[in-house]
Amino acid sequence: MKIKILQEIIKKKASKTEFAILTNLNNGDTGIFEKDKKLSKNFENYRVHIENFFKSKKNGVIENTEIFVETYIRPTKVIIVGAVHIAQYLVDFARSLNFEILIIDPRGYFATEQRFPNLKIINKWPDEAFEEIETNENTALIALTHDPKIDDPAIKHALNKNFFYIGALGSKKTHENRCIRLRQTGFNEKQINSIHGPIGIKLGGKSAPEIALSIIAQLVEVTYKK
Repeated sequence: MKIKILQEIIKKKASKTEFAILTNLNNGDTGIFEKDKKLSKNFENYRVHIENFFKSKKNGVIENTEIFVETYIRPTKVIIVGAVHIAQYLVDFARSLNFEILIIDPRGYFATEQRFPNLKIINKWPDEAFEEIETNENTALIALTHDPKIDDPAIKHALNKNFFYIGALGSKKTHENRCIRLRQTGFNEKQINSIHGPIGIKLGGKSAPEIALSIIAQLVEVTYKK
């Protein structure tokens, strides 16, 4: 691999750019693929196949060729609102997946370094916290507090920014009341129906780790559909 390409790869990884490394296993020729950017002439004929690997977030050799595609996808940002017991299990599950986790909770006695070591914690109300966070349609929100004063502003922000996943903890009745409040503040049915509430896949579990597992399973499922 040429030094120039290696330096470019290191730079892209540091900046969390999404790209793919292309390697011709027959002659050692290498290149870099980025969405909507021109490919070198040695790989341009295989653009469609390379894009398919990239979109599916997979690595592999293009069929009937010697070209290996290795994708580097930016971690999905997942914002957990509510430093509750379930959140601790969610963090444990997420650490082994391609998720970048941070927690928002204005209640300092919940959101502590002791309970969530090595994790970014913002001890502010959601409206203030989101001023510090870059979010977009590739961001996910998990709201866990049951408190409308905390959950609702976060959900409104997520709807306005078109988060690809929005989930909120609570019973069916709690979610019905949440939907009524959202309608009253101007959100339409399509936006409201995009919220996963009650959150998680129905696994039948009741304990905190079981609920966390159902949430992370749903998040993974939706992530691969986006």
